[in-house]
Amino acid sequence: SKFLNDKWMIKHGFLNDVQEHKPWWWNIKVQKLNLSAPLILLPEVSCQKAIEILQEKGYDQAPVVAESGLILGMVTLSNTLTSVLAGNAQFSDAVTKVIYDQFSKIGLEDSLGKLSCILENDHFAIVVHEQMQFNGNGSSFMKQMVFGVVTAMDLLTFVSRNDKK
Repeated sequence: SKFLNDKWMIKHGFLNDVQEHKPWWWNIKVQKLNLSAPLILLPEVSCQKAIEILQEKGYDQAPVVAESGLILGMVTLSNTLTSVLAGNAQFSDAVTKVIYDQFSKIGLEDSLGKLSCILENDHFAIVVHEQMQFNGNGSSFMKQMVFGVVTAMDLLTFVSRNDKK
């Protein structure tokens, strides 16, 4: 039945334009949101240190990215605190114990319409940009770079500031 759901199809890249009466912002690219660079945590950061960093820097969440560039998931302040207080994790545990590993990614060139479909079910999306990298032997591979984290509030702020009505 998910293949009959247009929003699922858009979110997973199988459909581009579905909405017949699209709002003015529907086809604008994600890059127009002017997101600030995200705070990124490495997987060995402890839960205690993650809490301290997020609070000190004023962030609610941060992507956890391996040295290789692989995006492992997202750590949130509330989930980390809840996990530690419930005894499911220790302050000394690596942040990977409390990350959300189910997350959506969206590219800078994707539309705000696609982002809107993602944000109907997810609290955030990780904005990625693919970059070709070359090894010493000349072989290449695509690497995803985390460009930002976008929430429904970011989309709402953009739409309300730029509303053409």
